[in-house]
Amino acid sequence: MTIKTDRWIREMARKHKMIEPFTDQQVSDDIISYGLSSCGYDLTVADEFKIFTNVHNSVVDPKNFRGDSFVDVKTDVCIVPPNSFALARSVEYFRIPRNVMTICLGKSTYARCGIIVNVTPFEPEWEGYVTLEISNTTPLPAKIYANEGLAQVLFFESDEPCEISYAMRKGKYMHQTGITIPMVKTTAKL
Repeated sequence: MTIKTDRWIREMARKHKMIEPFTDQQVSDDIISYGLSSCGYDLTVADEFKIFTNVHNSVVDPKNFRGDSFVDVKTDVCIVPPNSFALARSVEYFRIPRNVMTICLGKSTYARCGIIVNVTPFEPEWEGYVTLEISNTTPLPAKIYANEGLAQVLFFESDEPCEISYAMRKGKYMHQTGITIPMVKTTAKL
């Protein structure tokens, strides 16, 4: 596997619509930067957030996560409570090629404030808006700015396509359009 550079990312975005909308350069004037970088792409966070709340005294259970554990907010600046988290989604829609895997990491500007962005890899042939988890590890409220950079996506190209892609497995997070809460894939019982 090799990490891909700006030239490859630009070509894949134009020819194969790998990232839409695509910003062909790094935008950074008075904002947290986003767009094409040297060896990655800085995605932007949309203005839709799900802020975690514990009003129902729920147990966090990834196999049975309660949707009412979140408060939905549409805003330009999201305030994440101390020692809590929020879910958001990317502005960009991604279409990952069959021979590509990505790793997505939080931007250092947020990390230096104690804000951790957790995103799982985008598997070969995964497609959709990215659900982003934003953790505020500080004892103070933290601001997240919509329509600005939040995380950087690094692209790795393999020497050959995978045998079974995410699309072939009919992955449960395929084609997600909004913020998607945790779920476990179930099979019908006879």
